[in-house]
Amino acid sequence: MPRPLGELEDAVMTRVWQWNRPVTVREVLEDLQQERSIAYTTVMTVMDNLHQKGWVRREAEGRAYRYTAVSTRAAYSAALMNEAWSTSDNPAAALVAFFGMMSAEQREALRDAVRIVQHDDETPAAPEAEPEAEPEAEGDSGGQPGAPGR
Repeated sequence: MPRPLGELEDAVMTRVWQWNRPVTVREVLEDLQQERSIAYTTVMTVMDNLHQKGWVRREAEGRAYRYTAVSTRAAYSAALMNEAWSTSDNPAAALVAFFGMMSAEQREALRDAVRIVQHDDETPAAPEAEPEAEPEAEGDSGGQPGAPGR
């Protein structure tokens, strides 16, 4: 289960997720600097930590790395929700409380998601193909067990 991202990790991952392409430390730094004063080495350390934690993969490009998200923000959020829900001593009550905190738009999104999952559950699986009978070999196998016919 993923631990929640720290504030700066989340700011970095938000950009990686939003841009949805390989990014460099420099690109993330320049975007972050529009909101705060931050050093290149700080962003580099955060991105290296995210790599060590398995949130991003990286590929060398010259003397720098390009970082790519390993999963989506939606998958991250789902994992956090699942962890919180599964650690409750009363999961049903936790869900009721959670739903009570939702806006009307969030509840509608939840209804849509449940419909999608229910539809997926109702879709019949493709029938499995029956194995074809092997045709009998023509010709003599020469009396050798397992030898192909000619």
